[in-house]
Amino acid sequence: MNKAFKFRIYPNESQKILIHMTLGHNRFLWNKMLEDKQRHYELTKNSLYLTPAQYKNDYPFLKDVDSLSLANTQLNQEKAFKQFFNHKQERPKFRSKKQDYGYTTNLVNNNIVLLKGYIKLPKLGEVKIKQHRTIPSEMILKSVTVSKSSTGKYYVSILYEYQKEIQKQVVKDAIGLDFSMTHFYVDSEGFKMDYPKDIQTDFNKLRVLQRSLSRRVKGSSNYDKKALEIALLYERIKHKRDDFLHKLSNAIAKRYDLVSVEGLNLIDMSQTSPYYAKQISRFGWTRFVSFLKYKLETQGKSLMMMDQWYPSSKRCSCCGDIKTDLKLSERVYYCPNCELHLDRDHNAAININKEGFRKYKLAFQL
Repeated sequence: MNKAFKFRIYPNESQKILIHMTLGHNRFLWNKMLEDKQRHYELTKNSLYLTPAQYKNDYPFLKDVDSLSLANTQLNQEKAFKQFFNHKQERPKFRSKKQDYGYTTNLVNNNIVLLKGYIKLPKLGEVKIKQHRTIPSEMILKSVTVSKSSTGKYYVSILYEYQKEIQKQVVKDAIGLDFSMTHFYVDSEGFKMDYPKDIQTDFNKLRVLQRSLSRRVKGSSNYDKKALEIALLYERIKHKRDDFLHKLSNAIAKRYDLVSVEGLNLIDMSQTSPYYAKQISRFGWTRFVSFLKYKLETQGKSLMMMDQWYPSSKRCSCCGDIKTDLKLSERVYYCPNCELHLDRDHNAAININKEGFRKYKLAFQL
């Protein structure tokens, strides 16, 4: 199994220059390889295999940075094309200077060492690091990804490999979660989890700052100051949101053996209403589900995802009758067959929990 630890680093001026150079050279290589592959496909209708070594003669400046970072850029592009041809993601795009994609280097001949207060990296040497977590001694270091945020902060994400025997847990406690626009989710026990109010307050501040930015001249010093202020606030929101999602998913994974969630097409949902688009982008539901999935799996527990066409809201959780004419404005579910009166989202969460347990039994033949 693999696990990554992210720490902040504090490079000196010469190390910052080399990091920026490495990021720029990797971006150049990605764009050049992508351009050549697209041109070759248009001419021959065949794919083209390229390596960084093929470019070093024509572009000798590529030799100035870590060669393993260039090799990882090539591998990442190959993986991106494979995902595209398997219809799992969009076609790889050209990379912009405005966005930092980071660069990855691998452990070879002890070229990466985590020391007390420092980390030794290829080409960079020893870089000051703030290590806020202890890494178990049985874990084996595999690679390091160096990145720079829009606020000018530098980070390393250290990937470790470790062996762990996971025993499948017997399902004793199960729960269903229904995504809610007004809250965060409603579970099958009727509990409504509200999104943190302080994050909503920060989003209101962000709206004011973005409006102020729109009145400034792009490229001016005042514009850059306001853009940095917005980036700092957005970074704060991201950290708060990730903290909330991590703690919430960890609490659920500890308490329940089986968690069922509805499968949503959030892209289509966001296009139906500006309010939906804003709420979906703010909440980070997909990120929450991914956190929940790996935390359950590492404990031998399971996450069941419903089909997006499963009628969780229209089905009666008591008798199973489906109300086909249910409107979105109806927030209380009424079943004309068994006369059930129940909150719409609570009813959906109960159905998700039942369907998830049914799919779990079929999958593991209980």
